[in-house]
Amino acid sequence: MKNIFIMVTVLLVSFPVLADSNGLITRLSKNSVTETINKLEAVLKKKGITIALRWSHSRKAAAAGIKLRPTELLIFGNPKLGSHMFTSKQTSGIDLPMKALAWEDEKGQVWLTYNDPAYLANRHGIKDRAKIVKKMTGALKKFTDIATR
Repeated sequence: MKNIFIMVTVLLVSFPVLADSNGLITRLSKNSVTETINKLEAVLKKKGITIALRWSHSRKAAAAGIKLRPTELLIFGNPKLGSHMFTSKQTSGIDLPMKALAWEDEKGQVWLTYNDPAYLANRHGIKDRAKIVKKMTGALKKFTDIATR
């Protein structure tokens, strides 16, 4: 039992996950911003998930003469899951497809942030898609595990 506790503690310290009351899940990444998004994009494509857009906020800011730490956004979706949310409540389309933001903080640490599917379901009053929400949540955890390692 003690060994399990130690192992769980080490994992939590190694890969912290932060959740806030605004429905965001933020995970520590061991990679650069670009590497994190590259890895996420690769695993999503491998799983047949559509990449809608990759956007570098920092490059766009630089083009406008504004300095911004590395920040990249990936917008992606899986109609086999997301469409079920729309059939329950079409307003969920404002939050889907999913987005993931890799960003570097003031200390140089890289984070990966995305919307919690359960929060989105709650936001839109979706109460009849628990299996879909659970599936989305599990898939996002797996994909972001890969991207942040």
